[in-house]
Amino acid sequence: MNLPEEKSRKRMLLGADGNALVNLVVVIAVAFVLLKFIYIIYLLSDLNMAAYDPNVFNWFAMPASIEKLLSRPWTVVTSLFIHKDVMAMVANLLWLWLFGYILQDLTGNRKLVPVFLYGGIAGAIAFTGFSYLLPRLQPLVDSSWYYGSNAGVMAVAVATTTVAPDYRLFPMINGGIPLWIISAIFVVVDFAGIGTAPALYMAHLAGGVLGFVFIYQMRRGRDWSVPLNSFFDWLMNLANPNKPSPQKQRDAFFYKVSGRSPYKKFPHVTQQRIDQILDKINSEGYHLLTDEEKEILRRAANEDDL
Repeated sequence: MNLPEEKSRKRMLLGADGNALVNLVVVIAVAFVLLKFIYIIYLLSDLNMAAYDPNVFNWFAMPASIEKLLSRPWTVVTSLFIHKDVMAMVANLLWLWLFGYILQDLTGNRKLVPVFLYGGIAGAIAFTGFSYLLPRLQPLVDSSWYYGSNAGVMAVAVATTTVAPDYRLFPMINGGIPLWIISAIFVVVDFAGIGTAPALYMAHLAGGVLGFVFIYQMRRGRDWSVPLNSFFDWLMNLANPNKPSPQKQRDAFFYKVSGRSPYKKFPHVTQQRIDQILDKINSEGYHLLTDEEKEILRRAANEDDL
């Protein structure tokens, strides 16, 4: 973790408004329940069960066929939130909660959803691409569909592990299990559950690669979450036009509320001390910092904002 990551870190309680992890889990769970409710209607009525997929489910799943995809482009996004099997959905939510909670705790509340969406879309592109490129899959293009949160969860898992591979879980077990071991178990379990579907292997792999590249770019000052979060903020402002923009909120804080100079510095926070703390994070993990070290990072981040 470096200083830009620490700057963006903002702890979110489970019940707090705007908690990205909770919102993401709720959307996936609600989508599953709604589709299952429609499925039950088909099951209990005289409707033809064979018509459920083409008339309902396939309008949210993404077709591998580019021709069909052009007629329903929204499925590139909706396919990331739907599942057919309850166990697959529950497993994805559990892994998403595990890795998403850590990622949100370490990098803030505005990275999780972009990583999930980018990873899922990368998986969808890889699925379509390899469906056309692999000779054995080409005859199946018209009947192949992409759905599920696996690629998005894979992106979140890899991004979290890239941020803090030595983050410790279950500290009561011999000092804790490093996050990279949990991630390795997740990858093995995920790929083992795919079966004989090479396009899905490539989709999940593409999601993982996207998660790594996202953090790699963020550490170099290129935050890919900014355009997507700006779009979300724009949508929220459409629904609530009286809500002040983030820039206006910052101006109000510095010039109207706080009453202090926005250029106040903390001279005792030296670059050498910051480098020592960042080295400790890289070797031991953020969670092992003392309260004093966390306060120094917070002050340094505030200075850089000003």
